This record gives sequence, structure tokens and C-alpha cells, in this order.
Amino acid sequence: MSNFIFKISESTGQTKFQQLVHAITEAISIGELKVGDSLPSVNQLSKESGFSRDTVFKAYNILKQRNIVESAPQKGYFVASESFKVFVLLDDFSAFKEQLYQSFRQNLPDSYSVDLLFHHYNPDVFHQLIENSLGRYSMYVVMNIDHKTIDPILEKIDANKLLVLDMGKPENGKLNYLLQDFNTSVKNCLKKCLNLLKKYDELILVYAENKTPHPVEIISAVRNFCNKNQLNFRKVNQVNEADIQKGQAWFVIRESDLVQVIKTCRKNQLELGKDVGIISYNDTPMKQIVGGGITVISVDFNLMGQKAAEFVKNKQKIGEVLPTSLLLRDSL
Repeated sequence: MSNFIFKISESTGQTKFQQLVHAITEAISIGELKVGDSLPSVNQLSKESGFSRDTVFKAYNILKQRNIVESAPQKGYFVASESFKVFVLLDDFSAFKEQLYQSFRQNLPDSYSVDLLFHHYNPDVFHQLIENSLGRYSMYVVMNIDHKTIDPILEKIDANKLLVLDMGKPENGKLNYLLQDFNTSVKNCLKKCLNLLKKYDELILVYAENKTPHPVEIISAVRNFCNKNQLNFRKVNQVNEADIQKGQAWFVIRESDLVQVIKTCRKNQLELGKDVGIISYNDTPMKQIVGGGITVISVDFNLMGQKAAEFVKNKQKIGEVLPTSLLLRDSL
């Protein structure tokens, strides 16, 4: 490994041994170090980096535990395997997130390993998982925890290695992102089914501010659409069986609310798409067949996963708001 110089970054908020681990894994991931290449001795790297021998030894031990580095008598430390570890942090596990992840994984080479974690919209969990990931991965794919801002902790990750998914407002032009639009796109999709909505007496949005994992902008989007088109609008926090009546169109986001509406309609012999209408958010394979098909407003999560994988493989800057589509089915 003659003439190789480690690039130590001190601006990432990492500990010293994390910086060393990151420098080595980064060199491997971009091809500057290859399998079989020798690494500096503990004394040499300590001298070159200015870090203590204990710090260097700890960094090498971490890399040995991950099977990236090995050591042998008379040979010292050397690269044992390629390092393409990807950190994926999603908000929660659901059917459409599974589509996203499966598409993402299928579009990555087998040599890439992926650690999948969830933050469940808990800020403490989100921050802790990010902190624990620093310096351990080649690339980061993170579903932001807030739609209106980008969490400052993400600044600790190299912007060239980070892809923000689904929600957030990157404003400095530095971050890579694949996002949805939760306002104008919703109104445009509703406009496409306006004639169908007009056969119902009212459009009811089920949204509880503290329980629905979805940007609150959808409330004003649906309300403004209804006001503009002389449709009766109502928002409720949850679905109650007694509230479901003939002549209503229900707009649901959570799977549990969708199930409740369908079960009640079946129990009361209300025909979907005729007596009661349903629009759901986020498409899944099951929604394509349940009740003759559930009408959805959704981004293409297979496409999102594919584009995320392309970013991880090619490391080329990306910033897109993916299109949101109306998929008309029998439920409306």
C-alpha cells in the first residue's frame, strides 16, 4: 500500500477511531484500496494520523470484526474484503415500504450489504440510529422524520453519500433527495376523479394529527379542492362504524382505517364504488384486488427504490420530486 495517504475528516462529528474506520472503508469502497492490499502498522498509522496507538488498534479491531480487515504474522494488517455497506433508515414497516425496499435491494449488486432500520417517527430513536451509523457505512439512505425541515443531525453525514427519501425540504442544494409532493399533486389527482366524486354527498378525510404518519398538508389540500369544486368536506380523526353511510366518499391514509371502512360496508351491505366510495393513499399489491380494487393516490415506490439504488451504485447527484398518480379502481 505504498504512497497511499488516508484522508481523515475532522468535520463529521465522529470520534477519532470512527474517523479512521471511515477513512479505510471509504478508500475500499471507491477502489483506492483493494482486497489483499497491505495497511500501515499500528505504529505507522498512529504517526501519520496523529492518533494514539490505542485509537488505531481499536479502529483495526472494529474492521476485523466486520471482516473487512485481517491480520497475520509477518504480513501485518491487510484488506480482506470489499466494503459496500449501505445504511437504510425508513420511518416504519408497511406494505408499500416493503415494495420500496425490495426494489432497492434487487437493483443493487450482491456484493452490497444493506442494514435496514426504522425510526417510527421517534426523534430520539432517529438521532441515536444516525449517531451509531456514523463512519460505519459507504452510503446512507434515510427517510427524514419531518416534512418541513431536514433534521440537523443529517449534516454529520457526508452530503455526497446521503440520500433523503420521501419527506423534507432540502434548500441549500447540497443534499441528494427523492421526495413526494403532498399538496399540489393531491389536488391534481382528485381533479382527475372529480366527476366520480360528485356522485357522493361528501368527501371525508380520515386524519388524526398525532396518529397519522403523513404530512398535515394533505388536510388543506383536500379542503381547498372541495371548496373550489363545491364538494362537502369533512375531516374526522378515526373511522367509527356508525358514521359510515350511503352517499359518502372516504379518503383514508392508514391501512387500519381502510380495513374498517371496507368491513363496515360489507357488514351493512353497502356496495363500494356505488353506495360508498373509497380513496386510499399509497398503493400496495393488496389494494389492487381487495373489493374489486381500491382507488389510490400514490407515488411509484418501485421507481423510488430503483432510483435510490442507482444513487448508491453510481454516487451521482440526484434531486427529484417523484410524480404522484391517481390509480382508478372499482372502489370509487
